[in-house]
Amino acid sequence: METTSDKNKILAAILAFFFGVFGAHRFYVGKIGTGVIQLFTIGGLGIWCFIDFIIILFGEFTDSEGNKIRQ
Repeated sequence: METTSDKNKILAAILAFFFGVFGAHRFYVGKIGTGVIQLFTIGGLGIWCFIDFIIILFGEFTDSEGNKIRQ
């Protein structure tokens, strides 16, 4: 059985769109390590944060515990 995260998908998408280059959406879902990497690489030069944004929109993005963000 697949569990879902208590994090909000819309908020994660907004954070990824506006502050993705700073890794804000990754900090929000508890992925601190990759959030710091995105912070120092400017969101993987914008590519990584754009891919994350698309993944969030399709409902496949997971939180730090591996639960999909679907709310």
